[in-house]
Amino acid sequence: MTLNVLTLSTLFPDMSRPNFGVFVERQARELASRPDVKVTVVAPLGVPVWPIGLSNRYAPLRALPRKERWQDLTVYRPLFSTIPKIGARINVGNMTRAILPLVRHLHEQQPFDVIDASFFFPDGPVAQRLSHALGIPYSIKARGADIHYWGRRRDTRGLVKRAGDEAAGLLAVSSAMRRSMAKMGMGAEKIRVHYTGVDLDRFEIADRAAAKEALGFEGPVILCVGALIPRKGQDLLVQALPRLPGVTLLFAGQGQYRRALEKQAEELGVDRRIGFLGSVPHDRLPRIYAAADVMALPSSSEGLANAWVESLACGTPIVITDVGGARELLDRPEAGHIVDRDPDAIATAIGDLLTNPPEREAVRDTALRFTWEANGDLLLHHLKGIARSG
Repeated sequence: MTLNVLTLSTLFPDMSRPNFGVFVERQARELASRPDVKVTVVAPLGVPVWPIGLSNRYAPLRALPRKERWQDLTVYRPLFSTIPKIGARINVGNMTRAILPLVRHLHEQQPFDVIDASFFFPDGPVAQRLSHALGIPYSIKARGADIHYWGRRRDTRGLVKRAGDEAAGLLAVSSAMRRSMAKMGMGAEKIRVHYTGVDLDRFEIADRAAAKEALGFEGPVILCVGALIPRKGQDLLVQALPRLPGVTLLFAGQGQYRRALEKQAEELGVDRRIGFLGSVPHDRLPRIYAAADVMALPSSSEGLANAWVESLACGTPIVITDVGGARELLDRPEAGHIVDRDPDAIATAIGDLLTNPPEREAVRDTALRFTWEANGDLLLHHLKGIARSG
């Protein structure tokens, strides 16, 4: 009997944002590859209300096809109206109204057995409303900011909590995330830890010197992979750089925080040792990880960052802060260091790895348990159980 899954995700790549939510896409493809499983993706696109939504900034989203085949998945991309900054609660209702007719039509053609919401907000509360309207059980996965940010905001906390309470099952990207959800009052007994996966054939050890030469890098290289936003702590790396003479710091990611980082680097006199790579296509990241001596990401909050696992799979040790699933991942000294969110501590940890580099195979061993096959096995078992209970 075929399991018919509706994957609901506001985090999903498209032609204008190929890196956006690639981990969600990969998880959906893994699930869809299983025998007797059908996956339909509804990836709603939020566009601000008039007149902001008519600006050139949102033209690429408005131009996307409402339905397409994407990496062997059927993906629907309905538009819904958002109110930037102040409209979080309203966005849930707008998104529900925009997609309910589509989901109802698809459900009438071939009934869905379960809704798999890939992020807690706004996807979770929307899945809850779809469940009420159509009688389909749902699951929600918590990944990080959806709990640590949306689950704490006064205007959205209640929506997150109620969606979690009514879900037939819940997923957490780490045990630490599971504990955070339980502290909110969600039933710990229905929360499964569901680790991310990594493509171990793509993210693998490569010759570091050759990778540096191919990319034009020289000397020790520190890489930071993540959106340029304050929560990721890139400013702490800029502050640490004066304590690391001769080291180049590279940022792979984009965001409005770049201007502040550039100004900070100029004030500290390290701007010539910092490079901004922008949004790097996901299939080019392995070569950049290979060229780096250390990957550093001193975030203030995380679930279990994909960049952590990808770097380790390439044999590149990491320096990260004690957030999310950091201690679940770094279970051996060769993998790197967990540090305080302090420039001196960060510089010391990076300097130690540069002076005493670990064996790259030992670093990679840390990531070998994070396979997409294991990810898909657990997800399939989880959703089958929910479908049966519904």
